[in-house]
Amino acid sequence: MQTLTALIRQAQEGAQDARDQLFAAAYDELRKLARARLRDGGRNTVLDTTSLVHESYLKFMQGGQLRADDRKAFFAYSSRIMRSVIIDTVRERRAERRGGNLREVTLNTEVGDGLPSGSDEILRVHDALLALEQAEPRLARVVEMRYFGGYSEAEIAEALELTDRTVRRDWEKARLLLMAMLKS
Repeated sequence: MQTLTALIRQAQEGAQDARDQLFAAAYDELRKLARARLRDGGRNTVLDTTSLVHESYLKFMQGGQLRADDRKAFFAYSSRIMRSVIIDTVRERRAERRGGNLREVTLNTEVGDGLPSGSDEILRVHDALLALEQAEPRLARVVEMRYFGGYSEAEIAEALELTDRTVRRDWEKARLLLMAMLKS
């Protein structure tokens, strides 16, 4: 079996079967990445691990050119694609709630009052992350990889070629900035 890096290079050169082989070779690790994204349960109740990986694959195939040079970059790119799949799914669900052929049902329960819904939280974090990306792109990458990708600090440090300490500082700084953005 070829290495992921060799398959990535072949896929960049346009070999269609290399893309399929790349995803087949990386499937188990992509499932781990998807599981990390969805592990909190409340973030997205429509997608499961398998469907997130498969939807990401479809989006990857539609995207055309592979934007990764090696294994680390491929999984960082995959993390980004998974983020966009989750965001798109949440937006579709919210659009369905606003119309369509759905009947409006009013429930009277006080248990859920004041609790943010998973989709609302995802979109608020996404919007705050876009604002953070404009001001501090590296901090946004750290948040994206940690919050949406489920990467550990060591994995982020390796992927972004930073020290563990720098990633910890960036994470803390980004968390404070995002919390301030989300409160307003």
